[in-house]
Amino acid sequence: MDEHKEIERTERKSDSSQVASTFIKYTAYLIIFFGVMWFIISYLIPMIRG
Repeated sequence: MDEHKEIERTERKSDSSQVASTFIKYTAYLIIFFGVMWFIISYLIPMIRG
């Protein structure tokens, strides 16, 4: 008896450069967001209060 067994291998490939690019992009978004919030809190709110 000749048994034919098929072994299926699935490899999960992650493109590390794409992951790094996405990480850098969202880090930049966060830095810009917090920079705008700092500007509003430091300069605009005191100007409005008088």
